[in-house]
Amino acid sequence: MPNANEDNPRALSQVQQRAVSELLRVSPVADDLARRFQEAGFSLALVGGSVRDALLGRLGNDLDFTTDARPEDVLKIVRPWADAVWEVGIAFGTVGCQKDARVDGVEQRFEIEVTTYRSEAYDRTSRKPEVSYGDSIEEDLVRRDFTVNAMAVALPEKEFIDPHGGLDDLAERILRTPGTPEESFSDDPLRMMRAARFAAQLDFDVAPEVVAAMTAMAERIEIVSAERVRDELNKLILAAHPRKGLALLVDTGLAAHVLPELPELRLERDEHHRHKDVYDHTLIVLEQAMALEEDGPDLRLRLAALLHDIGKPKTRRFEKDGRVSFHHHEVVGAKMTKKRMTALKYSNELVKDVSRLVELHLRFHGYGTGEWTDSAVRRYVRDAGPLLDRLHKLTRSDCTTRNKRKANALSRAYDGLEERIARLQEQEELDAIRPDLDGNEIMEILGVGPGPVIGQAYKFLLELRLENGPMERDAAAAALKEWWAAQSAQPTQNTDS
Repeated sequence: MPNANEDNPRALSQVQQRAVSELLRVSPVADDLARRFQEAGFSLALVGGSVRDALLGRLGNDLDFTTDARPEDVLKIVRPWADAVWEVGIAFGTVGCQKDARVDGVEQRFEIEVTTYRSEAYDRTSRKPEVSYGDSIEEDLVRRDFTVNAMAVALPEKEFIDPHGGLDDLAERILRTPGTPEESFSDDPLRMMRAARFAAQLDFDVAPEVVAAMTAMAERIEIVSAERVRDELNKLILAAHPRKGLALLVDTGLAAHVLPELPELRLERDEHHRHKDVYDHTLIVLEQAMALEEDGPDLRLRLAALLHDIGKPKTRRFEKDGRVSFHHHEVVGAKMTKKRMTALKYSNELVKDVSRLVELHLRFHGYGTGEWTDSAVRRYVRDAGPLLDRLHKLTRSDCTTRNKRKANALSRAYDGLEERIARLQEQEELDAIRPDLDGNEIMEILGVGPGPVIGQAYKFLLELRLENGPMERDAAAAALKEWWAAQSAQPTQNTDS
């Protein structure tokens, strides 16, 4: 294992102790697998993020290995040993498997990837890397994205391999590339986004020469597939320090190619908070939304916080009294959100949910000092649907004013709205608002069969339910008959013209 560095002995000594502890924990699985590779005449080493995380004291049960065995040989070794095997990444030299094992008296599940030594590069127009296999671990490590991910531990002997000074960079909490950053980013332009992602995940700084290369080569990201860009963006947004990664994307110009709506916010002024621009406001809202998360990182909430104001640049107006307005920016922003997320190949469900949150994020500001009717509260809940809890969090996060009196007033008003919602939910089951009569009852009362009129009647009863709350069946039936009589009395539309 690594020796303490004279320049920073205390930091590296702590790193060394953490690594030994983490590696001992997974040794029953890792060493067992390594011995099987040895018996087959091959070598195996823990590599990349697994070594980095072991040194940081945060190694999980997802383990990455590298080997001189070709994928077909890896399959022969792991199939009799693993509980499940998958070949999704085999075209890139990676075999995945699952191993259940008892470690420290506890049954645990390990997700393992074994990748053949390789090098990969892009040509100027390709969206997919060209894979070629290597014969040495040193050759494999030099192709890795950053020095902190270019360390390995040969197993089972636990020999530490660090040809590019990754341990020193880990102690200094800095991201550098094993070779020149220009070569690294030419091989795979997605590594520029990975720099921002690791900065966000690990709270590391990015070396000046790496930032310079990212800035100079930003447009190269356009040859990378939307799916790969989206996946990196998700990891960044879900990280512990997303502001750090997002700021790096914006400052280097990468965001202009993958999420151009974000840097465009830097030029705008928020109508409520003139002391800060909309870009800074957006990052604060994101961080405030994160503080309200209860069950870990929430991608829907974080995306909505990041995108909630992207409609402002297109709706900015300078009023005669000197104010700046952004009327209907939530509607425009929802459309822009749908367009951007669709381009990044997000799922239809996620696009729909995040766009809806963006569209609804200003709705509360019509609540004022609590003069909403019960009907308005019902509609708020109905329109939010299953996103209501996230809408609560997004709306509260959207207050970034430094005026404590104003902030407290907004918070109290929203407390009041949530209390009213809770009371109505107890009384009326607001989460599943529906008419007091179903389709079969409507047909029976009106004496008609299936057809468009049933949908119209259902819509009428739903509006009645939202306006008045629950009704007794007889009252609902009477209202329906009254509506039907009014419909029948209307002149028939001439559909021949």
